[in-house]
Amino acid sequence: MAEHPFSTEAIPAGARIACRVEYDGSHYSGWQSQAHLHVITVQDRLEQALADIAGTPVRVQCAGRTDAGVHAWSQVVHFDSPVARSCKAWVIGGNTRLPHDIRIHWVVPVAADFHSRFSAQSRSYRYVIANTVIRPALLYRQVTWHRRALDAGAMHAAAQALLGEQDFSAFRAASCQSRTPMRNVQFVDVTRRGDLVLIEIRANAFLHHMVRNIAGALLAVGDGRRPSEWISQLLAGRDRTASAETAPADGLYLADVEYPSHFGLPATPYGPILLASNR
Repeated sequence: MAEHPFSTEAIPAGARIACRVEYDGSHYSGWQSQAHLHVITVQDRLEQALADIAGTPVRVQCAGRTDAGVHAWSQVVHFDSPVARSCKAWVIGGNTRLPHDIRIHWVVPVAADFHSRFSAQSRSYRYVIANTVIRPALLYRQVTWHRRALDAGAMHAAAQALLGEQDFSAFRAASCQSRTPMRNVQFVDVTRRGDLVLIEIRANAFLHHMVRNIAGALLAVGDGRRPSEWISQLLAGRDRTASAETAPADGLYLADVEYPSHFGLPATPYGPILLASNR
């Protein structure tokens, strides 16, 4: 097997470039740069690494601005290259300049009208819950811990009320800046794999804290604090204050972003057990 599959042919300066980035968000204040707060974000680290390769500042755009503590298996990013560099230089060189908890997996030139956020057709998140009596040690910060026994079947049945285009005001953070609470949930599945309970959800887009607020409500159904029909009642009521508390960031992963096929982006591979798709 070749040491690396990346082209050594230079991509011209000015070309738009897309890349897949994986990261553990445990030690970062989210994705988005917040220089005025003097904190470190994933975007800060990535832009610095790319700037080192380019020899000049590089500004990136992402598919989804993850919160502090949230992880990504497949964050998609784009930038306009200020210099001519090869895919190998961006990937191999970039990774040597990144901390161990951020990695670039591929880089490809894309059409000038590609935008990592606005060209996306859907985004998929996975929320991983360790349903154990004792909090895990090795998976600390990689999963959310819930001690009370969970009925994954009841959670799955309740979650089907979320499907379709609906008003998700009941699962929207007060700080959400979206102009509309309407979102189209295309798929939601809750399964148990041993001591792990996985929530997988795909939608055209998500409101701020929408997945974590949904997870919090499903946990209340799963441990018997609320009946299955509560999810549909929350949707109909459109009142965030009537719902459950926001579930922790630990255990939430941006798992995949889907784009029209004509952009030619590589398919996202299945991840480890924490990220393996239920579909």
